[in-house]
Amino acid sequence: MSVIEVLYFDGCPHHAGFVPHLRALLDAVGVDDRIHERAVETDADAQAHRFLGSPTLRIDGADVDPTAAQRTNYGLQCRLYPSEDGRRGTPPDEWIRAALQRRASRLTAG
Repeated sequence: MSVIEVLYFDGCPHHAGFVPHLRALLDAVGVDDRIHERAVETDADAQAHRFLGSPTLRIDGADVDPTAAQRTNYGLQCRLYPSEDGRRGTPPDEWIRAALQRRASRLTAG
């Protein structure tokens, strides 16, 4: 079983709406894994967890954002993601589906 984790800070305007959307997306592709929610409370926590902003989605420890590994702007901040309509406060569904496909490939290869 994989670990699906949403990192956020209290008061994030995008976190509350993102989790039900993520659950629906997971259900639609047949993934019934539990979503683990982790609050990041201090700047030290943000640095330790390599927290690029709220919300952050990681699947098996890997950020769904393909550019995340190159970034170092960790902190208690809102996270913005590119979309066809400009920037938005949650990762694009395409990134989530791609991360789930990579996970499925690893599971079947292993």
